[in-house]
Amino acid sequence: MWAYLCGAVSSGVALWSEPFLVVLGIVLAGPIVCGMSQAANDWCDRHVDAINEPDRPIPSGRVPGRWGLWVALAMSALSLGVGALLGLWGFLATCAGVAAAWAYSAEPLRLKRSGWWGPGLVGLSYETLPWFTGAAILAQGLPSGPVILVALLYGIGAHGIMTLNDFKALEGDRQTGVNSLPVILGPERAARVACWAMIVPQLGVIAVLLSLSAAWHAGAVGVVILAQLAAMRVLLRDPKGKAPWYNGTGIVLYVSGMMISAFALAGTGATP
Repeated sequence: MWAYLCGAVSSGVALWSEPFLVVLGIVLAGPIVCGMSQAANDWCDRHVDAINEPDRPIPSGRVPGRWGLWVALAMSALSLGVGALLGLWGFLATCAGVAAAWAYSAEPLRLKRSGWWGPGLVGLSYETLPWFTGAAILAQGLPSGPVILVALLYGIGAHGIMTLNDFKALEGDRQTGVNSLPVILGPERAARVACWAMIVPQLGVIAVLLSLSAAWHAGAVGVVILAQLAAMRVLLRDPKGKAPWYNGTGIVLYVSGMMISAFALAGTGATP
């Protein structure tokens, strides 16, 4: 939802000029497509969740039989139907999002098994794709190079966010053959990789903003990065124990930088 709104802002088009597209896109990106991806993941991960979180709806039996699968399939169909209301750009982006959700969770691809490909796909799907979509729909065309580049950088950085998210499933992943980075590298090394993965793309964002003469916004993103570095020092003292804490603090700073960058792009006329 946040990434779609960032994309809409970065388009430079006044949000109140297209309220239907803004609101519908946010609802589609969040409760519908993201909700669908979670439903698909819950179904495909029911065996892992039985180890890590046995009280979740499917492993606990509160969602019986194959109802979890039917819910995920129904939400996939709903996603495509709503995406069609947003025109060609919205529909194509929705198709990509639905495909990515199933490719991440379901056999035979199940990219979640890879600690490199899985988080990368999710990062691009959660940040880059909705940002691009919001900008394209509001601008009624292909976003400019700087908008696409910034959206891509934040999606790449989200690889680190998803790696930290994998810490909570460490035991179940290890037992079921999911090779997340915490499993294959260990918590300490995985946390360091996640931190680098988040920081380096944001430095790239600063470079883009400086190239557009958005020095104040670049400086604000720099301040946000410094605050993240302070939080990362806490994280690295106890990666497994502090990962949930960082997800509630450092990630807020990360997505704050996204919106700062979106306003910078809108103010520099970076979109056609």
